[in-house]
Amino acid sequence: MAFTLGIHESVDLIFPPTVLRDALDPDDGADAADSDDGSEVRVVGSAAELEACDALVTFAYEDAFLSAGLSWIHSIQAGVDRFPFDELESRGIRLTNSTGIHGDAIGETVLGYMIQFARRLHRYRDRGRDGEWKHPEWDEPFTLSGESLCVVGLGTLGRGIAARADACGMEVVGVRRTPTPVDHVREVYTPGEIEAAVADARFVAVATPLTEETRGLIGADELAAMPESAYLLNVSRGGVVDETALLAELENDRLAGAALDVFETEPLPRDSPFWGFEDVIVTPHAAAATRDYYRRIADIVRENRRRAVAGESLVNQVI
Repeated sequence: MAFTLGIHESVDLIFPPTVLRDALDPDDGADAADSDDGSEVRVVGSAAELEACDALVTFAYEDAFLSAGLSWIHSIQAGVDRFPFDELESRGIRLTNSTGIHGDAIGETVLGYMIQFARRLHRYRDRGRDGEWKHPEWDEPFTLSGESLCVVGLGTLGRGIAARADACGMEVVGVRRTPTPVDHVREVYTPGEIEAAVADARFVAVATPLTEETRGLIGADELAAMPESAYLLNVSRGGVVDETALLAELENDRLAGAALDVFETEPLPRDSPFWGFEDVIVTPHAAAATRDYYRRIADIVRENRRRAVAGESLVNQVI
């Protein structure tokens, strides 16, 4: 059965569309790569090009997807909050995502944030630009061993964070809807117990998907429950954290700092106050970035292409 899979040009924000096309059909270097069964993979962008496809792999969402006759859309990100579920479902378009592939990358990024704050590396980097040789105050640096971490969201991302924190000798607690035991996590709380979960945490890592239930999950009350020595680390979605409340806490020195990979508005505007804090690390929604990203996407898409052709259920299906 011939099956045309489109690679939307928007994935260029993460990796060149051609590398994913070639990973799915490595024997062909042309703009459209044909496989032995008559299927093909092509890079697409225009509405006319979309209409020639049976399925689409994309970073962005466009309304043109709804009328293109697609049977399946794959998001190269785990988060799919930008996709209109009701409209897709009403048109019989299945949606899959890339959950399950970012645990190591996100885990290492969050570990990097914590090491920077503990060892003051971010401060040295900033001062180095000015050629400033300056030791920290004697009581500023610390080691991660024995420090506490609360991971909000214990899916693939949260478990990746917890495993690496545990390996560094940290005391790890977590928050998830079902308080069942999780490897590398000493105690699991429910969302209604977040204030208790963060009360003793030196670091709070937010790694939960953005849903109606999690929007604004970390607000003024939750931030106020954190110790003044705590750092907030957000690698989920900007909407999970109340940015106004977080800014107020930072401006009033009620928190030690934050590492933020995601924001309500992206790219983060140049005039955002978040840029101006010495102890706020800003990264450009890149916590999951790795040179192997496209290979991991290809593994999911290759299997789902086989399933789609065979009329089987898809892996990582959201709707």
